[in-house]
Amino acid sequence: MSHTPHELAEEFPDKADLMSQLKQSDAHFARLSDEYHEVNRAVHRAETNVEPIEDLAEVELRKKRAALKDEIWGILAKA
Repeated sequence: MSHTPHELAEEFPDKADLMSQLKQSDAHFARLSDEYHEVNRAVHRAETNVEPIEDLAEVELRKKRAALKDEIWGILAKA
């Protein structure tokens, strides 16, 4: 499997244990995390032309990834 940039563990390395705990105890956080990983992988496939998409669609995916990351950070910062 190729390296996928922007994985949550790489984005927030000091919060890896907390993220693991929240995935188990907080259904909303678990859903956000799963959705982030799905979107992140779609962005990576588009960027590497494994599954090319329209430029505008790729930009929208990046925006969605950023919004999910912001929401995840908000939860991590409060925990």
